[in-house]
Amino acid sequence: MAAVSSGCMVGPDFATPEPTVTDTWLEWRNKSLKTHGENPWDWWRVFHDPVLDRLIETAYQQNLTLLSAGTKVLQARAELGVAVGEFFPQAQTASSAVSYNRASNATPASQGGNSGTLGNFWADRWFVAASWEIDLWGKFRRGIEAADAAYLGSIASYDDVLVTLLSDVASTYVGIRTLERQISIAQANVVRQREAVRIARDRYEGGATSMLDVHQAQNVLASTEATIPRLTLQLKRGENALRVLLGMAPEPLGFLLARGAGKIPAASGKVAIGIPADLLRRRPDIRAAELRAAAQSAQIGVAQAELYPAVSITGLLGGQASNVGVHNLAQMLHPVGRVFSIGPSFQWNLLNYGQITNNVRLQDATLQQLLVDYQNKVLTAQQEVENGIATYTLSASEAFYLRRSVTEAKGALDIATLEYQQGTRDFTTVLTAEQNLYASENNLAIATGNTASGLVSLYRALGGGWQIRDGKPFITAATAIQMRNRTNWGNLLLTTEQPVDPETPAGLPAAQDVNSNIRPPEW
Repeated sequence: MAAVSSGCMVGPDFATPEPTVTDTWLEWRNKSLKTHGENPWDWWRVFHDPVLDRLIETAYQQNLTLLSAGTKVLQARAELGVAVGEFFPQAQTASSAVSYNRASNATPASQGGNSGTLGNFWADRWFVAASWEIDLWGKFRRGIEAADAAYLGSIASYDDVLVTLLSDVASTYVGIRTLERQISIAQANVVRQREAVRIARDRYEGGATSMLDVHQAQNVLASTEATIPRLTLQLKRGENALRVLLGMAPEPLGFLLARGAGKIPAASGKVAIGIPADLLRRRPDIRAAELRAAAQSAQIGVAQAELYPAVSITGLLGGQASNVGVHNLAQMLHPVGRVFSIGPSFQWNLLNYGQITNNVRLQDATLQQLLVDYQNKVLTAQQEVENGIATYTLSASEAFYLRRSVTEAKGALDIATLEYQQGTRDFTTVLTAEQNLYASENNLAIATGNTASGLVSLYRALGGGWQIRDGKPFITAATAIQMRNRTNWGNLLLTTEQPVDPETPAGLPAAQDVNSNIRPPEW
């Protein structure tokens, strides 16, 4: 039977398509980048920000989108168990029956009867039956292969959700710190501009200038003050978004964010970007796309198997006995009443009117779509890395020049204010200097935030961060308790075992890990 079960399998064996990958990144010569060295999986630690570290850990433990992705891994694991179960006898029946008849023997004496007695008749029977379709063409093995690839794909999808979550937390945190810095800059400029209003009013009251200078100073002050509510609104929205990422109900975040308020995260040192080919083994979304195609490839074999005859072995074992007057169940097991049968059955869907053939075509076209999607995912991944590199490097360059701009703007404002007080410069020069300083400081804060956000986007595009879940279950302990109280999950809920391709980072599933006879179901 084992030899029969391990026979041929119709349908194609999956082969990963050769994607279009460049040899190097466009900006690989940039002094802030390096193509050698391993990219740190805990990339958020390059900012040396303990608040960000704590937020990352909280999001990993509490985020509901990630928890939902973890339950999908369990769904796929259970579906794999269903597919493996199809490999064994598909139909089993067991039954037993006991019948009792009490009849009157009221036969006339003239016919030789005895009208004064009663007859008790017992009839007992039992049987068990099983039917097993032999997997001659690999239908069930291809089904296991498809379910196994889907299971590994669900793990890769979980990792992709995790990568997205970590980068979203970091980006949101950077946005919050940037807005805090912008609000602080606006408040500092309000203080400066109030002093300018005081100076203009003193000169007006002293007859040295007209009321025009006072109105102009108050106009600039009010415009700056108006930016604070707008920035505060954006800050509140950022905090609300962070709460959702952390899986928290609306509550103050001061206990998490109070330390380091207004300090935009910054990293030092060169960023290890590797080469484009590294993305194929590092990004979980690319692996998920590859495994979706692998699962669909196996579905072609499942569909093609319907073109061939199905052979099943059907067996029956039972016993029967009948007694008059005395009931004895043990007689059902007596060899005299034993019933046994075994034999093959044959089924072939010849008159299917093209349904099977067109289903094979449907599965093949779906595979081709997924192969194209995989190649497109690889191209998109390279685009995301290039965008991340450009955002990070150019924003850093912008911030470099803006720091010089702020220094010059402060000097210009000091000189303009002094000369105005001395009566050698008109007030328009002071107002222009104030506005230039505020714009330069605000733009510097934005560029600094964009530099940090660009680095986060770059690390996200490089596919790092999912390794945080190595050796940990896909769902929380509380969720596992809820599910275990409802259903017998065996040892599946807190399992962390996954096959690993030696050519890929630890814990990241690959198409090479797909096997038609691994991970048997929990029974």
